[in-house]
Amino acid sequence: MIEIGADGRTWLLTGPASGYALRLTDRDELLHLHWGPRITLADAGALAAVPLPETGSFESPLDGREEYPVEGGPRFTRPALSVRTDEVRGTEWRFEAYDVESGADGADGGGAGGDTLRLRFRDGGLGIALHYRMRGDVLERWVALTNDGPALEVLRADSATFTLPWREGWRLSQLHGRWAAESRLARSDLTYGEQVIGSRRGHTGHDHLPWVALDTDATEERGEVYTCALAWSGSWRIAVAQLPDARVQITGGAGHDDSGLLRLEPGESFVTPVLAGLWSDGGFGGASRAWHAYQRAHVIPDADRDRPVLYNSWEATGFGISEEQQRALAHRAAELGVELFVVDDGWFGSRTSDRAGLGDWTPHPDRFPHGLKPLADEVHALGMGFGIWVEPEMVNPDSDLYRAHPDWVQSRTGRTRTELRNQLVLNLAREDVQEYLWERLDTLLSSAPIDYVKWDFNRSFTDPGWPGEPYPQRLWVDHVRALYRLVDRLRAAHPGVAFESCSGGGGRIDLGVLARTDQVWTSDNTDPLDRLAIQHGFSQVHPARVMAAWVTDSPNTQLNGRVSSLRFRFVSAMAGVLGVGGDLTRWTPRELAEAREWVALYKEIRPVVQRGDLHRLRAPQGGSSAVQYVLGDDVVVLAWLQAQHYGEPAAPLRLRGLDPAAAYACRETGETYRGAVLAHHGLRTGLRGDLDAAVFRLRRI
Repeated sequence: MIEIGADGRTWLLTGPASGYALRLTDRDELLHLHWGPRITLADAGALAAVPLPETGSFESPLDGREEYPVEGGPRFTRPALSVRTDEVRGTEWRFEAYDVESGADGADGGGAGGDTLRLRFRDGGLGIALHYRMRGDVLERWVALTNDGPALEVLRADSATFTLPWREGWRLSQLHGRWAAESRLARSDLTYGEQVIGSRRGHTGHDHLPWVALDTDATEERGEVYTCALAWSGSWRIAVAQLPDARVQITGGAGHDDSGLLRLEPGESFVTPVLAGLWSDGGFGGASRAWHAYQRAHVIPDADRDRPVLYNSWEATGFGISEEQQRALAHRAAELGVELFVVDDGWFGSRTSDRAGLGDWTPHPDRFPHGLKPLADEVHALGMGFGIWVEPEMVNPDSDLYRAHPDWVQSRTGRTRTELRNQLVLNLAREDVQEYLWERLDTLLSSAPIDYVKWDFNRSFTDPGWPGEPYPQRLWVDHVRALYRLVDRLRAAHPGVAFESCSGGGGRIDLGVLARTDQVWTSDNTDPLDRLAIQHGFSQVHPARVMAAWVTDSPNTQLNGRVSSLRFRFVSAMAGVLGVGGDLTRWTPRELAEAREWVALYKEIRPVVQRGDLHRLRAPQGGSSAVQYVLGDDVVVLAWLQAQHYGEPAAPLRLRGLDPAAAYACRETGETYRGAVLAHHGLRTGLRGDLDAAVFRLRRI
C-alpha cells in the first residue's frame, strides 16, 4: 500500500508488518524518514516536521539522511550516483513529479506485480527516476537514468541507499567464502567507516553472496534485523557505512568500483538492478522466512512446482562418457526412483578433456553418433526427464568456434592473454555472439526431448577488453544483460525446459539469476558435513526450493577423503533439492536398496522441505545441528550429529512454529506430543556416535 501526504511530498509504503517513509523538502532534498514497523501517514508527517540538525562547516546535515545521495554539493558520504560530461561532474537535480503505477515491471530482479512509486528528478538532460515497490515486507528499489542531453559517462549508479535508525552497537552479518566453501556466515561488530563486500570477477562470485544483515541484539527468533540483497549476476558492490555521527547506511549496486559503469549517448537509458530491503522483528529466522516467501512468490519461476530428484553422471564418468555407459547409469538411476537424469560435461564437440570443445554445442560424433535423441528417448521411457550440461559463455582455443571467430573473446590489445581452465570468456556483449549462442542452444533444445539445462560458468573475467569498442567498460554490464535476455528467450521458446545456474558451484547465486532459473548448484563441495555449514549460510537469504544438494560417494575423494554413511549423506542433501551424483555402478546391492528408501522418503517430505517455512533449530558449529520445516499441518525435522563427546546424549530439539495447544503425532517415534511440550522440552533424536543423522515427520492431529 502506498499513501501520499496532502502536499504530495511525503510518501509511506506499507507491508503486512513493516513501513517505509520518505519526504521531499522544499529545496528538493529527498530525505529518509522511517524503515521499520508499520506507522501511519500522520506519524510520517510528524517525522518530516523534525528539522535537520545544525552543523558546522565540516559536517553536512544531509549526510546519513538522504534517500539517494548524489555527487556534489554539501555532501561528504560516498555518492550513490556519480556522472560526468566533458564539461561538468556531479548532479544538481530538481524534482519533476511522482506517480504510482499498478503492476509495473521491475528491473532484473522480478516481474510485474504490486504498486510502484516513481519519483522523477532532472539535472539538465539527465532524467533520474527512483522506484519503490513493496512486495510483502520486502521493499524493492531501483533507479532509471535517461539521457536527453549530450553524451555522459556514468561512473557509478547504485540501485539504492537504505538508512537505518539510530542504534548503539550494530552488528554486521555477511556470507563469505571461496570455491568449495561458499556461503559461510560471519558476524562482527560494525565499526566506523565503510565495510565493502562485492565481486570484481564479472559474475556474482564465490567470495560473497550479495546480501548483508544488521542487528544490535537479535537472536535466531527474536529481535530487529535489517537486511538487503542485490539482484545482479555480474560484478557488484555493497557498502555498509557507519558515519561519524554513528548513523548507518547500506548502499549497493552493479559494478565494483567507480572507474566507469557505462556511457549514455543522447536518447539512451539505463535501469539499475533491484536492491531489495527487508525489516523483520522476528530475528534472523523471521528475516530468512520472509526472504524465502518473497522469492517463492515473486522471483523464482514456477516456485509452486516441486523440483525433481535428479541423478548427474559427472562423478561416475568424468569426461570419459559414452552413450552405452549413460544408458546403464540411467537404468540404475531409474531403479532408485530418480526423476531426472542429467548428462554432464563431455557430450559435445571434441570434448575429451577440459582442453577442447567448449563452444561447439553439437553432440560428439563418436560418442553420440545419432545425436542425443536416442538416449533422451530411452531416459523418458524409464520414466525420467532428460538433462544436459552446457557452458555457453566460454570457449576453448581448441574449438571450431574459436578457430572461426578468435575476435569473439574478451581480450586486451597489447596484453598477455590469460587462460584459466584452458578456456576464454566469450564477449557476450557482442550481438553476433548472442545470436550464435541463441541459434546453437535453440537448435540443441529442439533436437531432442531435453527437460533440463545445467548452465555452468567456470572462470572469472581476467581480460575484460573489447578491441575496437570506444567504451569497452560497458561489456561488464552488457554481458549480464545479454545473459538474462538469452536465458529469457530460451525459456520462452522452450517453456518445458528447467534451468540450473552453476558457476563452479556457488559462483553465480543472486536474486537476478534466480528470477530466470529453477534452482542453483550450491557448491562443488558435496561432502555432507561441509555442506551443513554451506547450507546454513545459504538459508539466511535463499529457500530450500532452489538449493541443489547431491549424495556422492564415500570416501569423498574429490575434496577431503572423509568417510560417511549413506544415511548421513542423504539426510544432509535432503535439506534442499535432492540429487544423486555418485558412481552407481560401484554401489552395492545393499546401498542401492537403502538409497531407494531414502529417495522415497524424500519424495514424501519434499513439499514440506521445498515450500515450507524454515526454522534453523541448531547451527552446525560442532555437536548436533538441525533444521525444521513447517507447511500447514506437516512438520519435518532433519537432525545431524557431528560427533558425540564423553558419551553425552544429543540434546533434545526445541521445535518452533507449532500450535502450542495442538497435538502432533511423530511417525518415527510413534509418540504423540503437545505443541507446547515440543517447544519447551523438545524432541529427543536418539542420535549417537559420529556422523549420525535422522529424519522426523510430525503431523498435527
